Amino acid sequence: MISRRTFGQACAATVALSSLAGCSTKPAAPAAVTGGHTSFESVKQIDAGLLNVGYAEAGPPGGPPVILLHGWPYDPCSYLDVAPILASAGHRVIVPYLRGFGPTRFLSDDTVRNGQQAAIALDVIALMDALKIDKAILGGYDWGGRTAAVMAALWPQRCSALVSVSGYLITDLVANRQPLTPEAERGWWYQYYFATERGVLGYTRNRHDFNKLIWKIASPTWHFDDVTYDRSAASFDNPDHVSIVIHNYRWRQSLAQGEPRYDPLEQKLAATPVITVPTITIGSDFDGATADGKAYRSRFTGRYEHRTFAGIGHNVPQEAPGDFARAVLDAGRL
Repeated sequence: MISRRTFGQACAATVALSSLAGCSTKPAAPAAVTGGHTSFESVKQIDAGLLNVGYAEAGPPGGPPVILLHGWPYDPCSYLDVAPILASAGHRVIVPYLRGFGPTRFLSDDTVRNGQQAAIALDVIALMDALKIDKAILGGYDWGGRTAAVMAALWPQRCSALVSVSGYLITDLVANRQPLTPEAERGWWYQYYFATERGVLGYTRNRHDFNKLIWKIASPTWHFDDVTYDRSAASFDNPDHVSIVIHNYRWRQSLAQGEPRYDPLEQKLAATPVITVPTITIGSDFDGATADGKAYRSRFTGRYEHRTFAGIGHNVPQEAPGDFARAVLDAGRL
């Protein structure tokens, strides 16, 4: 059963209901969209797999589906300006809250609060099944980019095209055991913090300010205001948020076990499978030396294009919504 409520309630209490009128699902032509949306019209809820999933939806119900996946520490608000552009082009746009974020909840208290890549990808497959979506364009960044890439690699029949910020993000546990240069290691300081019990306590107590710091570090030229941040920060109050985040990063460092049920999928991913579906990858300033996409070009064997967004940080869809939406539309035409 699907229920509805205002996106303002889900994103932040600071968004007034009157702002809903400013979030049209039928804006002007894409080139004229300047951004500034503060809400979707609603968030729906549906049981899917292990979860009751909260998701925003825009566009005609019968349109070609697009599923947009957010990262950490972000939420669907990253796509507030992207979704209307895609909806105006005739797409049915689905933007779910990942496990541990916003109104998404586990159906059982006994389910392991697992943040590994296969589990999150299966959440999205289950959501597609619940919504009767056979195939969709997948787009994402950070955790969302990894999830979309995993889905494209393991279930290409469910993915009509892929847009992935930072390219091929499928986790290689063996490679992750190898040290990087000191300068590169410094950029992942929070992963080492999360490996400690002090880090768990610190994130539990200070997640609002902690994640705001991550936003600033990851996107140094993006001058977001407190209202914009708080709109997404409400999603970090999910009761499973800390558990999912900590498990995700500890699992990626081989400091936490995954679940045996996902071992067959992880074994396939460990072989770094190529992605055959039509793909556009995006590099930004956050990616540093790999922004040109050459490091992962060989992992994409289908129709392919790479774009580099200079002056843009990690949260590409929120920092450059027009360019991200254009990539999604173009990927569907590859």
